Amino acid sequence: MSKVLSGLGLAMRAGKVVTGDESVLKAVRSAEAKLVIVAGDASANTHKKFRDKCGTYKVPLIIGFDRERLGASVGKPERIVIGLMDQGFADMIRRTIVKTSEVEYIE
Repeated sequence: MSKVLSGLGLAMRAGKVVTGDESVLKAVRSAEAKLVIVAGDASANTHKKFRDKCGTYKVPLIIGFDRERLGASVGKPERIVIGLMDQGFADMIRRTIVKTSEVEYIE
């Protein structure tokens, strides 16, 4: 498993992750989300929704990996969207993600 996905698992165990469409949107709107990750195999509509919201609220967005791997990294079934609530974890993942070829979009 990549270092990014391992970092997500660590953040989940620390209680610094929210998953699910509405929960992540709420965290973005309230400025609690420090980084949002959307599965690369999510629908185009989902990609657009999170690009727009994250752009409006100035939250960094990463589109990559697939829903099975994102879910497995946080110990849940398939996950399409994950929000990180801690700046330290977000910074660690953003530094690591630059070296990963599994990501199609970083903002």
